[in-house]
Amino acid sequence: MIRSLRVRLMLAAAVLALLFMLALLPALQKAFSLALQESIEQRLASDVTTLISAARIEHDQLQMPELLPDERYNLPYTGLLGYIFDRDGNLVWRSRATADRHINYRPRYDGRGNEFARIHQEDGEEFFVYDVEIKLLGGQSAAYSIVALQPVSEYKATLSGLREKLYLGFGAALLALLTLLWAGLTWGLRSLRRLSIELDEVESGARDGLSGEHPRELLRLTRSLNRLLRSEREQRARYRDSLGDLAHSLKTPLAVLQGVGESMQQRDGEREQARVLQSQIERMSQQIDYQLQRASMRKSGLVRHSVPLLPVLQSLCSTLAKVYRDKQVDVDLQVSEQSRVPMERGALLELLGNLLENAYRLSLGQVRVVLQDEPGVLTLWVEDDGPGVPVDQRERILERGERLDRQHPGQGIGLAVVKDIVDSYDAELSLQDSPLGGAAFRITFRLD
Repeated sequence: MIRSLRVRLMLAAAVLALLFMLALLPALQKAFSLALQESIEQRLASDVTTLISAARIEHDQLQMPELLPDERYNLPYTGLLGYIFDRDGNLVWRSRATADRHINYRPRYDGRGNEFARIHQEDGEEFFVYDVEIKLLGGQSAAYSIVALQPVSEYKATLSGLREKLYLGFGAALLALLTLLWAGLTWGLRSLRRLSIELDEVESGARDGLSGEHPRELLRLTRSLNRLLRSEREQRARYRDSLGDLAHSLKTPLAVLQGVGESMQQRDGEREQARVLQSQIERMSQQIDYQLQRASMRKSGLVRHSVPLLPVLQSLCSTLAKVYRDKQVDVDLQVSEQSRVPMERGALLELLGNLLENAYRLSLGQVRVVLQDEPGVLTLWVEDDGPGVPVDQRERILERGERLDRQHPGQGIGLAVVKDIVDSYDAELSLQDSPLGGAAFRITFRLD
């Protein structure tokens, strides 16, 4: 499938131009043929006029001079064929060029004056014939048919040469037209190219919206895109504010319930109820955190972010090293300084924070992060040397919508958030065994 608009337009224009020229060629050839035949008729008429002017009637007999005014009649190989027939169709004179030719032609002396025709011989040769009937010659009564002929082969050779030149001319014209069309399309589509560049800048975050310096036909599109961008930014801002308000409004009642639970725990008869209440409050708090994080970590619709990976990893590892300082975890970051990940910074922090916290918590002393950059594919590995994940539980853990907090009350919800973030960026998350001995989480980004 051709994805280039310029190539599509070019192919459509080329096909239309070719069809137009193919339809025009027969008409032009017909016009050339008619013009050439008319030219042959005029030339033969001129040759007949030469014969008429040279003919004389003496004693009721036709007399032709030895040398005619037109030198072509006096030479045997000029191809100028002239005949004179009497009323009965008998040949009374022929030009020297006809000496070695036998042409089967009988004039029709029917009073029609002159006739231009095309005759066929038994040997397949064809001739154009111009036949003029004479009734008066030199002021005397005469009845003759004066005929001039020309082989059709000369006409065909001339027409073939014209056709060849016509094809070459049309081919050159088509090539020139396509070159001009390509240049015109390139110039005409520059505005779309500029629009594409601005969209790339919007996706990368380099600009907030599209400029108004576009052709009139694209202004409605750019205005609509700008309205969409503004609406998206405003909606995301309202969303974040609403999430913050929701978190504040829910955490306050939960804090009150937490205090009530602590008060109940001090009373001997209510310790079991207080333990159940504390457990349920903790689960509610985790569910609130999970849903807030899940909603806020969605990628934006039009803006495509790209974040340097190494600084984020170094910051997270520095923090986790303090939290798990008793383990003395050795971290191997196989990431170059130029490496970038196509995510928002907040989403990347949440994603790597959960994976690295999980790796630090379960590792025996080694954690490794590897980024593999291949054409069209970006693969991120987070590995540890811990106990790993049993094979029979991997599919359940990575299943869409499955959350570990539902299976293990009171535990963290990190993998569920990781799965949601990965899905929101159209990436793929898989769980494998690590060469270090523990689990290896692989995240695959498909680069457009």
